[in-house]
Amino acid sequence: MTAEAQPTVAVVSVSYGSEAELTAMLASVPAAASDRPLVVIADNLPGTGTTREVVTGAGGIYVPMRSNLGYGGAINEVVRGLPPAIEWVMITNPDVVFHAGAIDRLVETGATDDGIGAVGPIVRNDDGSVYPSAREVPGIRVGSGHALFSNLWPGNPWTRRYHAATASDTERDAGWLSGSCVLVRRAAFDAIGGFDEGFFMYFEDVDLGFRLSRAGWRNRFTPAAEVTHTGGHSTAGESAAMIRAHHRSAERFIRKKYSGVVFWPVRVVLLTGLRLRSTLAERRAARPAA
Repeated sequence: MTAEAQPTVAVVSVSYGSEAELTAMLASVPAAASDRPLVVIADNLPGTGTTREVVTGAGGIYVPMRSNLGYGGAINEVVRGLPPAIEWVMITNPDVVFHAGAIDRLVETGATDDGIGAVGPIVRNDDGSVYPSAREVPGIRVGSGHALFSNLWPGNPWTRRYHAATASDTERDAGWLSGSCVLVRRAAFDAIGGFDEGFFMYFEDVDLGFRLSRAGWRNRFTPAAEVTHTGGHSTAGESAAMIRAHHRSAERFIRKKYSGVVFWPVRVVLLTGLRLRSTLAERRAARPAA
């Protein structure tokens, strides 16, 4: 392969016993990109199942991890090993299916401005509804109100504002883009050190978007590109352990964003609210099904 023919886009995903989901995702890639991208799959559960066969059978590169590095850690490991020609990293969950032309349209949007660090598509649920995948990073007032009252007063204005699915039909900048499917400019990803591997699961995408913005890069949402997240975003089946993991990650993000002595009162309020939410959510998860 000549240097001119080398791909500039890499599709990167992480498997953890995800053979069934990977099959559909990999099958959707050719129609999503006019030029064949490099496909690299990290396996956080090597030695079991048929992930290697599924990946290599689809023409991808299989990379077993030395241990379970978590989502962000495995993505970082793969990106570090990508060839220099790769300019864009299409980070995706294994249970995402790309619609026709989706990767091309994401790259086209990113190429309109050298300041765009990440581009996200419309993310649809299985039923066709739109998941709000491009949100603002909540500030002190919204974050505090949401953390404290979301479970006690679900209709509160802070939670309504946080969950608002704003302008899913309009291209716009966002505070962060869902890590289920996001195209990242490699130069931007490398410049901020990739994902913070302290987030084993959950909130690594919020943190990535926040740090990209803080470093001067834009997070851009484009409705011209669409994907379907076949795994859905429902938390109805979450275990108490997953709920605790989610809230631990949220606490880590709050401590990072509001670090220092001056933000101590803010941290106390937000962390208190989060712990209350976690306790209530765990109790709900522990209730026997009706």
